[in-house]
Amino acid sequence: MLIEARNLYRFYGNTCAVADLSLTLEKGEILGFLGPNGAGKSTTMQMLCGTLAPSAGEIRINSIDLLERPKEAKRHLGYLPEIPPLYRELTVDEYLNYCGRLHGLRGAALIRARDEAKARCGLAAVGGRLIGNLSKGYQQRVGIAQAILHAPPVVVLDEPTVGLDPIQIREIRSLIRDLGREHAVLLSTHILPEVQAVCSRVMIVHQGKVALNAPIDELERHMRASSLILVTADPADPAALQAVNGVHDVRPLEGGHRYEVFHDKDRNPAPALAALVVEKGWGLLELTPVRHSIEEIFVDITRQEAA
Repeated sequence: MLIEARNLYRFYGNTCAVADLSLTLEKGEILGFLGPNGAGKSTTMQMLCGTLAPSAGEIRINSIDLLERPKEAKRHLGYLPEIPPLYRELTVDEYLNYCGRLHGLRGAALIRARDEAKARCGLAAVGGRLIGNLSKGYQQRVGIAQAILHAPPVVVLDEPTVGLDPIQIREIRSLIRDLGREHAVLLSTHILPEVQAVCSRVMIVHQGKVALNAPIDELERHMRASSLILVTADPADPAALQAVNGVHDVRPLEGGHRYEVFHDKDRNPAPALAALVVEKGWGLLELTPVRHSIEEIFVDITRQEAA
């Protein structure tokens, strides 16, 4: 268990920003950390990285207590803030050498760590270029390189694709997936499809509390609504459709012979519906499950928590 946070609280005066939040992260996991503005996400990230002390609770990084032995625990962390801490007047090599020395790397070990981080982040060809002259995508890569330079078991990335173009976003996502094979990665993002693209687990916080903490396939199950869209060549009989076991409502839709068939969440009547349409000769053109977008699920979960 590379990150283990238990019963975290953080108060600002009388305001509770984080309440009884617990979080675990293992090697090989990429955890998508989501929350609306003001949910306590940034506060939690700061506590996990040791830049903000919790009012109560404990945090262990690779089994080391972050509050009791902060310097030792932080050696196992790599952190990319939302705004990368770059020195634009330095070259990539100069900057990474500087960061490596801060982590205690010297001589051949520093050069080896720098070159390995550059290779993993696609920076091998730009080591001599000024950071200020690089594109936003390459600057993000430099920020990630400094986060993994000292080979930390845990990598924390805060909004790593903000402001990038679609090609750069795909490149950074591919890099994050690669990091997830050897590290535990905590990814904070507002881009919800990004969670689907790279994460193995998702945690949603709302008003300082955990609203959802589940594997990504459970989020996919949330996205599958309990209804089907049925399209037939000839008019179908809604009463006959509703008589199928597990179906509890059929609503005709505009635009041809289209119907939305609502069914029990734990039962899929699609095979029986298809057999009925074929038997009646209505002509089956389409039978597809309705899917909620991840944005709809996010809003739905946070609304339920608020209620």
